[in-house]
Amino acid sequence: MEETHLQIHNSFSTNDHQISTSLKPQNSFDSSTNDACDEHCPHEITQDVDEFINSLAAIDEKSSNSPEIPDSIETFSKIIESRINKYNSGEINTRFGKVTEDDLFFIDSVQRISKLTNALGEFPPDSSANPSVHHTSVALQRAMVFLEEEFRALLEDSDAENAQQNYINKLSSFNYSDREDSGQSEEYPAYSPETVAKMHEIATTMVAAGYETECSQVYYISRRNAIRKQMAKLDFEIMWNMDDVAKAPWATLEAEISRWISVVKACSETIFPAEKQLGESVFADYPRVSQSLLSNIVRGVVIQLLDFAEASAMAKRSAEKLFKYLDMYEALQSLVPTISGESCWNELIDEISDAVDRIGESAVSNFCDLENSIKSDAARTPVPGGAVHPLTRYVMNYLKYTCDYKDTLEKIFEKHTELGKRFPDDPNRQTTSSAQELSEKESESPHNFETMAGTTAFSMQVVTVMDLLDGNLEKKSKLYRDPSLRYIFLMNNGRYILQKVKGASEILQVMGDTWCRRRSTVVRQYHKNYQRETWSRVLQTLNQEGLLVSGKPNKALIKERFKVFSSTFEEICRSQSTWVVSDQQLQSELCISISSVLIPAYRAFVGRFRQYMDNAKQADKYIKYQPEDVETMIEKLFEGNSHSMQRRK
Repeated sequence: MEETHLQIHNSFSTNDHQISTSLKPQNSFDSSTNDACDEHCPHEITQDVDEFINSLAAIDEKSSNSPEIPDSIETFSKIIESRINKYNSGEINTRFGKVTEDDLFFIDSVQRISKLTNALGEFPPDSSANPSVHHTSVALQRAMVFLEEEFRALLEDSDAENAQQNYINKLSSFNYSDREDSGQSEEYPAYSPETVAKMHEIATTMVAAGYETECSQVYYISRRNAIRKQMAKLDFEIMWNMDDVAKAPWATLEAEISRWISVVKACSETIFPAEKQLGESVFADYPRVSQSLLSNIVRGVVIQLLDFAEASAMAKRSAEKLFKYLDMYEALQSLVPTISGESCWNELIDEISDAVDRIGESAVSNFCDLENSIKSDAARTPVPGGAVHPLTRYVMNYLKYTCDYKDTLEKIFEKHTELGKRFPDDPNRQTTSSAQELSEKESESPHNFETMAGTTAFSMQVVTVMDLLDGNLEKKSKLYRDPSLRYIFLMNNGRYILQKVKGASEILQVMGDTWCRRRSTVVRQYHKNYQRETWSRVLQTLNQEGLLVSGKPNKALIKERFKVFSSTFEEICRSQSTWVVSDQQLQSELCISISSVLIPAYRAFVGRFRQYMDNAKQADKYIKYQPEDVETMIEKLFEGNSHSMQRRK
């Protein structure tokens, strides 16, 4: 037989591979360890083994026909064991993975002895094949143990872990809310193509030899531990249970939820897709094994994440917690597309969907707690100066941030409404108001649904909150004894609400331009009511009726009118200089509207009746303010300054 050198037709590949059976004699096995190998070159032995395997396959009645076992079978088994001994010798240059040709020969030999063992195993235990079965089984077992350890070593390669550490450091500081496709998912896990190819060869060999369980177990444990390390590097440890959540202060739980969200997003955007790609590469020839392993790996992680989510959803309700629950809701939803597509995922997807629903219900309950906060805010002390009430600021800022999640909340409230209809008789279930009830409320509100940009379950809930706030502010306005200050309070709060809606595109989309115009009308009415309540009595002092009798001036009455005007005007300025209108535009509008009514009337009154003063000294005594002075004093109103009148004097 003509000798040939080792021909390597295909190196390690994650796709197809075929190792040539034409082997180079030198360095193929340790001849000093096995004298039997000296009589035959490996090429001849492997050819004999292949021919023997084919001859075994040709035997139809294996129960009655015992094959004659050639000497090359035992020799071949010893060659494999010799190669394992050489790999285990500890010498650097003889380790697996250092000499590609030797590794290819070994993998090819293991695959061949696996076929041989299976073929011999088809004969009865008492046949002449039994001793050979024992020899080949021992060699195969040793080979599988060796490959299992090599497989584990490749999976836990320290260089890969170092590369993963560098990646996770970037990942931990990454702002997911601003995340764009940056291609970083390819960096996890950080195995080189050569390493993945070696893992593929080992996995294929082990599964084909009937060692799927051992191979899968090593892979599962290694990848599970790798994911746990990634989660730990993101400072998240799944150690929480229901009791821990119930006892934890919100600040502590909130920080843990933030880390949980980072982990969920890392899983959906990076870890799970990369694990899927790795599994499909390593087990390319066995997609069923790949799917099963990925399902078990992902399921183990997801169930732990869901346990934490459901425990968090049981935390005490509070409106401030809404936004963390919404972030959790969106993070969980992002997991579904990552693992969908295979029937084996259906059960897990259902569990994620259930958890999403529970988080959604918690979000609704926390949002509804805002209504309770408004209803329970029954302060008995009015805000000084009629300024914007803290409740107004709180509610409007809350709604502004809430509307940042408008699309998510519309889905949640729609689902929540459906759940409420499905279980209408459950006395322990909190539900939002029905559309009919909300519509009835809106018919009495200053902003009914006809003014809304679009009516959804969420927008109805926002309007309900607005109505509750309006009603609460109306009650608080009655704490002011001065009707003018009551209207200033309503005007301040109404203007603040309007400006908040106009200034935030998210909430403006919910309320609509028509709502804004209608709200503006309400605020203008407060303005008119204030002006009528305050300045009508000042204008009344400038009434000219009775000041001229038969063409003759009633000087005493004229003096009295000037005196009453000054005292009334001073009294208003003294009190209203302490009032607050923080919106500069509104303050300017108020001052201009007051001046436009009062200054012309006062100027005309002074111009007509000043001449009836006996002298200049008397005029200065009774005409205390010139029209320009009045205008200046009006411009200083609503600054919240209790010392303004003293300075003016």
